[in-house]
Amino acid sequence: MLNSTQFVQDLMSISPLIRQYIGRVIIIKYGGSAMQDESLKKAVIDDVLFLHLIGIKIIIVHGGGPMINNWLYKFNIKPHFKNGVRVTDNKTMQIVQMVLEGQVNKDLVSMLNLSGSYAIGLSGRDLNLINAVPLSSNNNDFVGTVNNVNPEILKSLLNDGYIPVIASVASDSTGQVYNINADIVAGALAKALKVEKLIFLTDTPGIMVDITDPSTLLKTLSIAEILDLKQNNIISGGMIPKVDCCIDVLRSNVQSVHIINGCLPHALLLEILTIERIGSMLTL
Repeated sequence: MLNSTQFVQDLMSISPLIRQYIGRVIIIKYGGSAMQDESLKKAVIDDVLFLHLIGIKIIIVHGGGPMINNWLYKFNIKPHFKNGVRVTDNKTMQIVQMVLEGQVNKDLVSMLNLSGSYAIGLSGRDLNLINAVPLSSNNNDFVGTVNNVNPEILKSLLNDGYIPVIASVASDSTGQVYNINADIVAGALAKALKVEKLIFLTDTPGIMVDITDPSTLLKTLSIAEILDLKQNNIISGGMIPKVDCCIDVLRSNVQSVHIINGCLPHALLLEILTIERIGSMLTL
């Protein structure tokens, strides 16, 4: 039987947070296991639709590393990485485009649109949303980074009630296409739009003093505290580029950046609409 008192109390507890975020823009960088596990994927989609329907403006940015690897193996191409970055030659770039723009992006848009016309799929190439530049001087490596962003396109889509879903592929001024790390794309868009929050869905609870002990999760950190943790090698390895991206975003007037565990069902709602939250929130 429904406990009506508890139900009303729950609604009352989240109503101040809902009022705080109505009309604000939140970017979700979608990645990790939440992209591969179907039940987790459905929970993410449900969370995004709920947030959208209560009046929060949502943008999703995605990569698709595991799916790219699967297709590379189908074409007998072995994935190669250098310093954690995918080496992207011409053949690999074609597969990256096919998977990110043609498969992952369209699958997400289709799931979001099952109950209405909410989402629109884009990549950085569409309407010159993102202008890319190469990350290295190697003419045979098509890994890029963001040169500049045209935020007016996204502002228009958000104001018209759409959820933009963006694949992390973009072109330079000559039309050459580049594969860009989705964290970098999400960060660049967050800076250009000066969003309320940027949320990274990952496979870890957040920033922990001991990466083997979730109870050491740090719920709130300032830039000064992050730099101190880096200095003492508590933040290390693959977490370093992510927190560097977070710091860059925070210094561009984004209110907060969150690193949360996307393996937890309904992680987005728990992080955005509860006081306790579940992940690490980084602020100035």
